[in-house]
Amino acid sequence: QVQLVESGGGLVQAGGSLRLSCALSGGIFSSYGLGWFRQAPGKEREFVSAITQRGWATYYTDSVKGRFTISRDNAKSTVHLQMNSLKPEDTAVYFCAAGATAAIQPMNDKRYEYWGQGTQVTVSS
Repeated sequence: QVQLVESGGGLVQAGGSLRLSCALSGGIFSSYGLGWFRQAPGKEREFVSAITQRGWATYYTDSVKGRFTISRDNAKSTVHLQMNSLKPEDTAVYFCAAGATAAIQPMNDKRYEYWGQGTQVTVSS
């Protein structure tokens, strides 16, 4: 059974940085496209970033371009999301997700079969 466990969330002031990590177990890590999604209180879950199986392509929602960087370490079965210049509007629960066909539509959450439990990111103004 594939499991995803996120870490690295927390409270940070606006302009600060956080690095989220997500470890996958129970599956072949390199066979999955990986994504990060977030959900703020009272809002729907939204796409943040994604990376293809070998890391050759990355995707970002417009609001985080230039501030967030996604990367993966296939040797350690881990995906990271480096978040810089954080803003209060980045406050949300962040989820990592894995999907065998996610590369077809990286921004579509239905392409992801496995989800982590989420980690809270709070950015104070």
